[in-house]
Amino acid sequence: MLSKRLTEWLNNMNRNAEDTLPTDLVVKSAHAEWIGEEITGNPSRIGILMDIPSTSMEFYLQEIPVGGSSDLQRHLHESVHYVLEGEGYSEIGPQRVVWERGDFVYTPSWVWHRHYNTGGTTVRMIIIENSKLIERVTLNRRESAGLREYAQLMEEKQ
Repeated sequence: MLSKRLTEWLNNMNRNAEDTLPTDLVVKSAHAEWIGEEITGNPSRIGILMDIPSTSMEFYLQEIPVGGSSDLQRHLHESVHYVLEGEGYSEIGPQRVVWERGDFVYTPSWVWHRHYNTGGTTVRMIIIENSKLIERVTLNRRESAGLREYAQLMEEKQ
């Protein structure tokens, strides 16, 4: 005889995914909730796409003004930035990588990184990260080192 708990678990494993299909499968970028320097601590803006019903990934929009940057940060989740417009470079650990429109920029877990706009227009990116998945297993963590460059932070640590 199976326990009630095990029976429920087995039923959940065999459920039809279409029975619980989210209703909001299309989310307009215009519905992003934007936060700016007062929260991010840097000149970039982040558009939070809260209506995407994903349970393991988060999606954001990011804008970095001409001559601006994000803060130097690290987090336990991985992230990928897709460059919609603009050009610049990123410090990802000790590496400096140059990117432009159409590129994907990968940031590994717990590596200090910062993104810079070196072009003549606002950089616009889509950010995809597995932070919800990491959060579900209670491992998510972020840390900011402000507007320092990576080399400066490493000097300070010595």
